[in-house]
Amino acid sequence: MKEDSEILIKEMSSNGVLRLTMNNLDHKNALSETMMSVLLDELKEASTDKSIRTIVLSANGNVFCSGHDLKEITAARANEDNGEVFFQKLFDHCSSLMQLIVKTPQPVIAEVDGIATAAGCQLVASCDLAIASNESKFATPGVNIGLFCSTPMVALSRNIHKKNAMEMLLTGDFINAEKAKEIGLINRCVPQESLISEVNELAEKIACKSSMTVSIGKKAFYAQAEMNLSEAYEYTSKIMKNNLLKHDAKEGIEAFIEKRSPTWKDE
Repeated sequence: MKEDSEILIKEMSSNGVLRLTMNNLDHKNALSETMMSVLLDELKEASTDKSIRTIVLSANGNVFCSGHDLKEITAARANEDNGEVFFQKLFDHCSSLMQLIVKTPQPVIAEVDGIATAAGCQLVASCDLAIASNESKFATPGVNIGLFCSTPMVALSRNIHKKNAMEMLLTGDFINAEKAKEIGLINRCVPQESLISEVNELAEKIACKSSMTVSIGKKAFYAQAEMNLSEAYEYTSKIMKNNLLKHDAKEGIEAFIEKRSPTWKDE
């Protein structure tokens, strides 16, 4: 068993881009209890670190993430309760991770080069943005083993049309990267050799913005999506009013009028 520090590699660029790379190839980067704990810890720490402006979630090997560790699940059945307590903890833990990705103030970009299945597909759908190599494939195959992908369904159904989501959930079939782009699961698919540079370019482009403004926008995006039309406009009108009172909005508007580059204070 690898040490926690080995199953997730942490790198920080000079431009404020944090790269978290899953590195448990022996277990196909499964979302085991350990992997989820490490990801949760790193994201919680990053969420309060003002030097981090964008987060990239990637993986080593040809499997981005295989979902939950089925061997870990099977082992828990030996418990007196047939694994019930462990199963509830596992899915609560996973739900906390997916929600933390949404709540983290920095944008989170999934860099997918390989297979993403079940909770691994959920992980991609939970990220704010996703870029995949042309070789990547996605599936929610739980139905094939008698375990419907109910928690992956939450993120999936909030990202793609319900009929596309239902087809993936009911058949368990793989879709390729082009299809994933077509239905909105990922932003774009690119040649494998240019994946990292494409992701880095996107991450650094976002990192150059006012992090205060970006965090306001990310929070508001997810909040208004759960409201009806009138509530959403009332809420976002207040958000924009408060945003205009911030230093960076004043600076950004003045810089635009004066045809110069803005100097952000992230406040």
